[in-house]
Amino acid sequence: MDFELSETQRLIRDTARKFATEVVAPRARETDRHERFPAEVYRQMAQLGLLGINVPAAYGGAEAGVVAYSLAMMEISAACASTSVGMAVTNMVAELVVAFGTDAQRETFVPRITSGEAVAGAFALSEPHAGSDPGAGYTTAQRKGDRWVINGTKQWITSGAHAGVIIVWARTSNDGNKGLSCFIVEGGTPGLHLGRAEDKMGLRGSNTVPLIFENCEVPEGALLGRLGDGFKLAMVALDGGRVGIASQACGVGRAAVEASVKYVKERRAFGQPIGEFQALRFMLADMHTQQQTAELLTLRAASRKERKLPFTREASMAKLFASEMSNRVCDKAVQLHGGYGYIDEFPVERYLRDARVQTIYEGTSEIQRLVIARELLKSLG
Repeated sequence: MDFELSETQRLIRDTARKFATEVVAPRARETDRHERFPAEVYRQMAQLGLLGINVPAAYGGAEAGVVAYSLAMMEISAACASTSVGMAVTNMVAELVVAFGTDAQRETFVPRITSGEAVAGAFALSEPHAGSDPGAGYTTAQRKGDRWVINGTKQWITSGAHAGVIIVWARTSNDGNKGLSCFIVEGGTPGLHLGRAEDKMGLRGSNTVPLIFENCEVPEGALLGRLGDGFKLAMVALDGGRVGIASQACGVGRAAVEASVKYVKERRAFGQPIGEFQALRFMLADMHTQQQTAELLTLRAASRKERKLPFTREASMAKLFASEMSNRVCDKAVQLHGGYGYIDEFPVERYLRDARVQTIYEGTSEIQRLVIARELLKSLG
């Protein structure tokens, strides 16, 4: 097994790290505090190829692969998780159109995403009463001549108020999961309305809104993939999305470890830096070990996807372990900072708030355990 990065992977990682350090990190606190959607940052990321890392160059992508994408996500996430979640969803939308779109759809929509023209992509699967069970959604799409008419409400839509390209799941028949289909909807389409932006615990610089469809008409060519293939497309997208969120968790966890190391070296108590106390050193050792383990699991899942090997189980394992690691590590980082960890002068309180959702979105920890057990039983059956 080769643990060395390729030249392309190092280039993408280093590019993302430089951008994260110089552009993203300096504004992360204000992005969070004032709930500022970082549209200009996304446009700059597009210029660096970070909105289509695993997308063919023919459509404006970097064509650098899934491992490079995971590495870049870790770097941006270490600076600002609010920014990285929009990056993750945008990459996911571009990849899904490349994988399942027609030539016309690829040529129309993917360059808009990778160039930053669309600002961001959005993924509209969840509904108010259908999160972990996407097949329970009520949103419908009915054929009307050469058009599709969409009605219903989607919930928890990242970048929903700003996205130029939105992938929407809707029911086209009553045949259970086989009745779900997938559509590409452009932001601003008549009949598409924005709900009130959610006031969230963390990721406060990431716009999250409900999307309401009221007789929203899209052309017949908006159907992504085949009729009735929506559930399959959702599962494919979520597998890849879990690699992205695992990468985000690794980045946030690493930032928490690094902030804690810096703090315990500077903070003094009882006549010495608190990093000299064995109890705190043991905490740091556990935090670092867990974070590094999460990175290895995540890069393994990314590598399997890149090599077109089955990776459903590996993606769920990475997402489960990395998201729970991030919550543990950020909690310990706040503890190590003492009272200063509880105020926004130090970034660890933001890291903890941002980490909390990682065990919920892109499939809860409970769903990941179901997936892992299912795949394990299949493989040993």
